[in-house]
Amino acid sequence: MIDLNNKNLQILFVPPWENAGAEHWMSIWQQKYPKIRRVEQSDWMNPNRDEWITTLDEYMCEQTKPVILVAHSLGTMTVAHWANKFKREIKGAFLVAPPDVESAGAPSEIKSFAPIPLSKFAFPSAVLASETDVYCSLERAAIFARSWNSRFINIGNAGHVNTKSGHGEWQQGEELLSEFIEQIR
Repeated sequence: MIDLNNKNLQILFVPPWENAGAEHWMSIWQQKYPKIRRVEQSDWMNPNRDEWITTLDEYMCEQTKPVILVAHSLGTMTVAHWANKFKREIKGAFLVAPPDVESAGAPSEIKSFAPIPLSKFAFPSAVLASETDVYCSLERAAIFARSWNSRFINIGNAGHVNTKSGHGEWQQGEELLSEFIEQIR
Protein backbone atom coordinates (compact mmCIF):
# COMPACT_ATOMS: atom_id res chain seq x y z
CA MET A 1 0.00 0.00 0.00
CA ILE A 2 1.36 3.44 -0.89
CA ASP A 3 1.80 6.23 1.62
CA LEU A 4 -1.10 8.66 1.26
CA ASN A 5 1.23 11.40 2.58
CA ASN A 6 3.09 11.11 -0.75
CA LYS A 7 5.18 14.25 -1.18
CA ASN A 8 4.66 14.29 -4.97
CA LEU A 9 0.84 14.36 -4.84
CA GLN A 10 -1.82 16.34 -3.08
CA ILE A 11 -4.86 14.37 -1.97
CA LEU A 12 -7.83 16.67 -1.56
CA PHE A 13 -10.97 15.42 0.16
CA VAL A 14 -14.34 16.63 -1.10
CA PRO A 15 -16.74 15.75 1.75
CA PRO A 16 -20.44 14.93 1.62
CA TRP A 17 -23.48 16.95 2.60
CA GLU A 18 -23.26 17.67 6.37
CA ASN A 19 -19.45 17.16 6.13
CA ALA A 20 -17.66 14.07 7.43
CA GLY A 21 -17.74 13.80 11.22
CA ALA A 22 -14.91 12.61 13.45
CA GLU A 23 -15.84 8.92 13.01
CA HIS A 24 -16.19 9.10 9.22
CA TRP A 25 -13.43 7.43 7.16
CA MET A 26 -12.39 10.78 5.66
CA SER A 27 -11.69 12.24 9.10
CA ILE A 28 -9.91 9.08 10.26
CA TRP A 29 -7.70 9.03 7.16
CA GLN A 30 -6.95 12.72 7.57
CA GLN A 31 -5.73 12.06 11.12
CA LYS A 32 -3.61 9.18 9.84
CA TYR A 33 -2.25 11.14 6.85
CA PRO A 34 -1.95 14.81 7.88
CA LYS A 35 -0.86 16.00 4.42
CA ILE A 36 -4.34 15.28 3.07
CA ARG A 37 -6.34 18.51 2.72
CA ARG A 38 -10.10 18.89 2.95
CA VAL A 39 -12.34 21.27 1.03
CA GLU A 40 -14.28 23.28 3.61
CA GLN A 41 -17.65 24.56 2.45
CA SER A 42 -19.28 27.63 4.02
CA ASP A 43 -22.61 25.84 4.60
CA TRP A 44 -22.61 22.07 5.08
CA MET A 45 -26.31 21.84 5.92
CA ASN A 46 -27.73 23.76 2.94
CA PRO A 47 -25.52 22.85 -0.02
CA ASN A 48 -25.56 25.17 -3.00
CA ARG A 49 -24.15 23.65 -6.17
CA ASP A 50 -22.58 26.82 -7.56
CA GLU A 51 -21.00 27.75 -4.23
CA TRP A 52 -19.68 24.23 -3.66
CA ILE A 53 -18.05 23.92 -7.08
CA THR A 54 -16.59 27.45 -6.85
CA THR A 55 -15.11 26.61 -3.45
CA LEU A 56 -13.63 23.39 -4.86
CA ASP A 57 -12.11 25.36 -7.72
CA GLU A 58 -10.59 27.88 -5.29
CA TYR A 59 -8.89 25.00 -3.46
CA MET A 60 -7.71 23.55 -6.78
CA CYS A 61 -6.13 26.86 -7.79
CA GLU A 62 -4.10 26.88 -4.55
CA GLN A 63 -2.47 23.50 -5.22
CA THR A 64 1.13 23.29 -6.39
CA LYS A 65 1.35 19.49 -6.81
CA PRO A 66 -0.69 17.10 -8.95
CA VAL A 67 -4.07 16.55 -7.26
CA ILE A 68 -6.12 13.47 -6.60
CA LEU A 69 -9.66 14.29 -5.54
CA VAL A 70 -11.27 11.87 -3.09
CA ALA A 71 -14.98 12.55 -2.82
CA HIS A 72 -17.84 10.98 -0.93
CA SER A 73 -21.57 11.21 -1.63
CA LEU A 74 -22.55 14.79 -2.55
CA GLY A 75 -18.84 15.53 -2.86
CA THR A 76 -18.84 13.25 -5.92
CA MET A 77 -21.53 15.38 -7.56
CA THR A 78 -19.51 18.47 -6.65
CA VAL A 79 -16.55 16.96 -8.52
CA ALA A 80 -18.72 16.04 -11.54
CA HIS A 81 -20.12 19.58 -11.81
CA TRP A 82 -16.66 21.11 -11.22
CA ALA A 83 -15.11 18.92 -13.94
CA ASN A 84 -17.90 19.86 -16.34
CA LYS A 85 -17.51 23.59 -15.69
CA PHE A 86 -13.80 24.20 -15.14
CA LYS A 87 -12.02 21.54 -17.26
CA ARG A 88 -8.86 21.75 -15.11
CA GLU A 89 -6.14 19.15 -15.27
CA ILE A 90 -5.85 16.83 -12.29
CA LYS A 91 -4.16 13.49 -11.67
CA GLY A 92 -7.44 11.68 -10.93
CA ALA A 93 -10.67 11.40 -8.95
CA PHE A 94 -11.74 8.63 -6.56
CA LEU A 95 -15.53 8.91 -6.20
CA VAL A 96 -17.24 7.01 -3.39
CA ALA A 97 -21.01 6.40 -3.19
CA PRO A 98 -22.39 8.97 -5.61
CA PRO A 99 -25.98 9.89 -4.71
CA ASP A 100 -28.68 9.99 -7.35
CA VAL A 101 -29.71 13.61 -6.83
CA GLU A 102 -32.26 13.24 -9.64
CA SER A 103 -34.25 10.45 -7.97
CA ALA A 104 -37.66 11.13 -6.47
CA GLY A 105 -36.41 9.98 -3.07
CA ALA A 106 -33.36 12.27 -2.93
CA PRO A 107 -33.40 14.68 0.01
CA SER A 108 -34.59 18.14 -1.02
CA GLU A 109 -31.37 19.68 0.34
CA ILE A 110 -29.30 18.06 -2.42
CA LYS A 111 -31.69 18.49 -5.37
CA SER A 112 -29.86 21.65 -6.51
CA PHE A 113 -27.12 19.32 -7.79
CA ALA A 114 -29.48 18.05 -10.50
CA PRO A 115 -29.20 17.56 -13.36
CA ILE A 116 -26.21 15.27 -13.03
CA PRO A 117 -23.54 16.08 -15.62
CA LEU A 118 -22.82 12.99 -17.69
CA SER A 119 -19.89 14.29 -19.72
CA LYS A 120 -16.69 12.27 -19.97
CA PHE A 121 -14.01 13.40 -17.50
CA ALA A 122 -10.67 14.57 -18.87
CA PHE A 123 -8.83 12.68 -16.13
CA PRO A 124 -8.70 9.11 -14.77
CA SER A 125 -11.38 8.28 -12.24
CA ALA A 126 -13.00 5.48 -10.31
CA VAL A 127 -16.57 5.22 -9.04
CA LEU A 128 -17.08 3.00 -5.99
CA ALA A 129 -20.67 1.95 -5.40
CA SER A 130 -22.52 -0.32 -3.02
CA GLU A 131 -25.24 -2.86 -3.75
CA THR A 132 -27.19 -1.56 -0.73
CA ASP A 133 -26.82 2.23 -0.97
CA VAL A 134 -30.14 3.88 -0.11
CA TYR A 135 -29.16 7.03 -2.05
CA CYS A 136 -28.28 5.38 -5.37
CA SER A 137 -28.84 2.03 -7.02
CA LEU A 138 -25.84 0.07 -8.23
CA GLU A 139 -27.20 0.28 -11.77
CA ARG A 140 -27.49 4.08 -11.66
CA ALA A 141 -23.95 4.41 -10.24
CA ALA A 142 -22.72 2.24 -13.12
CA ILE A 143 -24.37 4.68 -15.57
CA PHE A 144 -22.49 7.55 -13.93
CA ALA A 145 -19.23 5.61 -14.21
CA ARG A 146 -19.77 4.79 -17.90
CA SER A 147 -20.72 8.40 -18.70
CA TRP A 148 -17.71 9.82 -16.87
CA ASN A 149 -15.41 7.15 -18.38
CA SER A 150 -14.61 5.98 -14.86
CA ARG A 151 -13.55 2.59 -13.65
CA PHE A 152 -16.57 1.07 -11.85
CA ILE A 153 -15.98 -0.80 -8.60
CA ASN A 154 -18.81 -2.71 -6.91
CA ILE A 155 -17.88 -2.80 -3.21
CA GLY A 156 -20.72 -5.14 -2.27
CA ASN A 157 -23.03 -4.73 0.70
CA ALA A 158 -21.64 -1.44 2.02
CA GLY A 159 -24.66 0.84 2.47
CA HIS A 160 -23.78 4.48 1.81
CA VAL A 161 -20.15 3.91 2.87
CA ASN A 162 -20.48 6.23 5.83
CA THR A 163 -20.43 6.06 9.61
CA LYS A 164 -24.04 4.80 9.76
CA SER A 165 -23.14 1.84 7.55
CA GLY A 166 -20.16 0.96 9.76
CA HIS A 167 -17.44 2.55 7.67
CA GLY A 168 -15.22 4.25 10.19
CA GLU A 169 -11.62 3.45 9.32
CA TRP A 170 -12.66 1.64 6.09
CA GLN A 171 -9.51 -0.32 5.34
CA GLN A 172 -10.90 -1.61 2.03
CA GLY A 173 -11.30 1.96 0.78
CA GLU A 174 -7.76 2.89 1.77
CA GLU A 175 -6.46 -0.15 -0.14
CA LEU A 176 -8.59 0.67 -3.19
CA LEU A 177 -7.38 4.29 -3.16
CA SER A 178 -3.77 3.09 -2.99
CA GLU A 179 -4.39 0.77 -5.97
CA PHE A 180 -6.05 3.60 -7.89
CA ILE A 181 -3.08 5.90 -7.30
CA GLU A 182 -0.66 3.18 -8.40
CA GLN A 183 -2.65 2.57 -11.59
CA ILE A 184 -2.72 6.21 -12.66
CA ARG A 185 0.95 6.94 -11.96
